[in-house]
Amino acid sequence: MIKSVLNAAHYTWGDHCDGWHLLQSEGLSVIRERMPPGTTEQRHLHHKAQQVFYILSGCATFEVNGISLVVHADESLHIPPGTPHLVANREQEDLNFLVISEPRAHGDRQHV
Repeated sequence: MIKSVLNAAHYTWGDHCDGWHLLQSEGLSVIRERMPPGTTEQRHLHHKAQQVFYILSGCATFEVNGISLVVHADESLHIPPGTPHLVANREQEDLNFLVISEPRAHGDRQHV
């Protein structure tokens, strides 16, 4: 089945951010997310899941283990399990990205 933001399961999170489940299985999750300008998620970690964030458009600012990293469109960032992190959109345009989690990260999140 072909999936897109038009037919994928949608949810909202944070301050008017959007997510669309492109793939949901026990072992793998692929989510398309959108963060409006000026939004930030809460710092957290995942005990089991590793994640790859692939930036589709915009520019993401990550805090990983207290270090600030800027990731641009067509770049990705790998977050190993147990690594405190957050993503923020400090730009004036929407941030669109894929977050790929193995295994899926739902139920494996701890705020720090």
